[in-house]
Amino acid sequence: MPTQSSSNVTTMRWSNGALEMIDQRVLPARFEYLAYDSAAAMAEGIRSMVVRGAPAIGCAAAYGVALEALRLEKSSPEAFRSGMEKGFEILAGSRPTAINLFWALARMRRIWDAAGNAANAVVSARLLEEAHEILAEDIRINRAMGAAGAALLADGARVLTHCNAGALATAGWGTALGVIRSAVEAGKKISVIADETRPFLQGARLTAWEMVQENIPVTLITDNMAGHLMAHGEVNAVVVGTDRVAANGDVANKIGTYMVAVLARRHNIPFYVACPLSTIDRNIASGADIPIEERAAEEVMGFRETQWAAQGVNIRNPAFDVTPAELVTGLITEKGVVLAPDREKVAALFD
Repeated sequence: MPTQSSSNVTTMRWSNGALEMIDQRVLPARFEYLAYDSAAAMAEGIRSMVVRGAPAIGCAAAYGVALEALRLEKSSPEAFRSGMEKGFEILAGSRPTAINLFWALARMRRIWDAAGNAANAVVSARLLEEAHEILAEDIRINRAMGAAGAALLADGARVLTHCNAGALATAGWGTALGVIRSAVEAGKKISVIADETRPFLQGARLTAWEMVQENIPVTLITDNMAGHLMAHGEVNAVVVGTDRVAANGDVANKIGTYMVAVLARRHNIPFYVACPLSTIDRNIASGADIPIEERAAEEVMGFRETQWAAQGVNIRNPAFDVTPAELVTGLITEKGVVLAPDREKVAALFD
């Protein structure tokens, strides 16, 4: 069984033959876990954003494969193989932008292929063991990134972040918020400025909630206030996460990140991206080739039962945008910090 990080937030946990995940759609009004026992159920949990954040999606997808194998354990070999292929397919179709989803599925498929003609129970046990390892490995990687990134933050730094790249977006500890947690753990007095992150409000609902749980000072602002605070010297650094990094260092992250990066460059504020190697897609040449998910219009028209947009209005809802590598001060990885990332420096991470 994997070991959880020492943060106060346990995003997902294995319990009684199922994976339980915090329902991030209802935070902070309610705190509850939902249980998942099949690939189809897990795919819906990913699609509907019960779980979100690239590393967490990868972990969830890995467990989705293992759960499907457990569900099909008593099937014939033919039915097992057919059912598993369908499980992989439905999980792959759940979210298009986060590369960790496809990275985790490829890793689980290698375990399945290596099992050869082993009995179904043997295959399912190996797949579950690998899912546990992916979760534990994610926490170790987040800890390593946190240590590398914490050194970049001065004592007393006021750090702006966009969206949620904390424990809720990972198996635990977090990427961007993991850097902040590690800096605080090292004794630095760090405060957080959280963009609300429209339209799904991950910053307001999730990042602010996480920081409150950790007793880390946090100030919530609307997305269009970031430039004002930067202009008045109230932001010392920006740290965000990412859902996919192209081979040239371009970064796809939650919609609005590009604007924050442009503002940071204008005001000479360092802009860091916390980025596990599993989020780097070397098959994508540049950010122009990263698929951008377009989500439902209802997310922009209002929130939950409240609607504020006029009926009949046309709506666009791209969930991500791309920040060019030239605006990125550094990628914070488990192998250290890559300043001014480019194609050669990104490739060197995998040497």
